[in-house]
Amino acid sequence: MPGIDRTRINARGWRHYNGAQDIEVAVLMTYAIDGRGWLHGVARKVSPNRDARPAGVGVEVLVIHSISLPEGHYGGPDVERLFMNELDVSPRGYPDLEGLRVSAHLFIRRDGEIMQFVSFEDRAWHAGVSRCEGRERVNDFSVGIELEGTDHGPFEEAQYRSLVAVSEALLHRYPAINEKRVYGHSDIAPGRKTDPGPHFDWAQYRDALRSRVDGMRGGEG
Repeated sequence: MPGIDRTRINARGWRHYNGAQDIEVAVLMTYAIDGRGWLHGVARKVSPNRDARPAGVGVEVLVIHSISLPEGHYGGPDVERLFMNELDVSPRGYPDLEGLRVSAHLFIRRDGEIMQFVSFEDRAWHAGVSRCEGRERVNDFSVGIELEGTDHGPFEEAQYRSLVAVSEALLHRYPAINEKRVYGHSDIAPGRKTDPGPHFDWAQYRDALRSRVDGMRGGEG
């Protein structure tokens, strides 16, 4: 589409301006989660840093994180390597991370690309020492999503679009999650963690998710 300005974006699609004409090109993404807890249509690597949820415990909350390795550097392989226990922890790499065993269910890159490391049915090791809704061991009953980013700058519109689309799929697959049961890492580990940080636009995310969920409900009527 020649002449389209792709600088104005909302969570339901690209809003373009071609001269005086306002054109919205819908790029709504939808995802489905299979019975084993895997998201269709995304890259997948199975992290060794996972285990089974406790018997009788299901997915109830969503936790949003941010991460970059090195901090503030984007597009490299080191977050993936961290989750796969393949990170260089020599003195030339990340010696401070030696022995760290962590993972997230999903990692969303700056361009919106999604990679899944742990089935939603399993427990990823993302929350650490944490407390949510009066309960400890938040990994037991949560899904963790890492956004490529830092506390010091904004996230990309492509990341919000992917996050909203995935959140919608999670709400559909795990009805115990709702819009009010989405937390930042800083909410469940205050004083210890600060991500996703002050630049994460909670209002934009929640409004877009609410719009998507309401739209789907309306379509079912």
